Amino acid sequence: MVLPNQLTVLRIILTPIFLILFLSGNPLLKQISLGVFIIAALTDWYDGWLARKFNYITSWGRFWDPLADKILTSSAFLGFAFLNILPLWMVVIILIRDFAITTLRAYADYKKSPFPTSNYAKWKTFLQMSFLYYLLIIYVGQNTVELYKGNEKIFSILLHEQFIYFIMLFITAITFHSGVTYIYKNRYLIKKLFERET
Repeated sequence: MVLPNQLTVLRIILTPIFLILFLSGNPLLKQISLGVFIIAALTDWYDGWLARKFNYITSWGRFWDPLADKILTSSAFLGFAFLNILPLWMVVIILIRDFAITTLRAYADYKKSPFPTSNYAKWKTFLQMSFLYYLLIIYVGQNTVELYKGNEKIFSILLHEQFIYFIMLFITAITFHSGVTYIYKNRYLIKKLFERET
């Protein structure tokens, strides 16, 4: 197995470790979870760079790499929903959209009819990841006594319920709209893809 694929496997393995640490009641373990998430996210960038630079592109990697990304981000969204920081219904919409599109693209790659990734989708992913980093850093900081003590008002503002709700609502709307737009723009390619099966 080439190195980029090994990094993809590592990212999948790190995901449940991150979630267990993140949902623990131990502040130190929560801090470690942030480090695990960052390491896992960095493997995504690094394996992509290796694959492009050394042409380590395999059908296995094309299928599992984007799926591993969604598994990681989904675990973080679900973790925050479990903690009642994010509304579950918004998280469910994001998960269904992302896994549906990722599965469709993976199937298209498998059939040698890849779909292009739009800039809109890339911006959607950037917004999701930026928001997750924000939440993780602020939440872990709130659960770190050394940082939280004396800064209670600042953290209450940064994690204000309505503030987080409306940002999440915006990201959910963007995620859903980008999915609908992606399917619409590629509707003829999708139709041809499934016509081959009949």
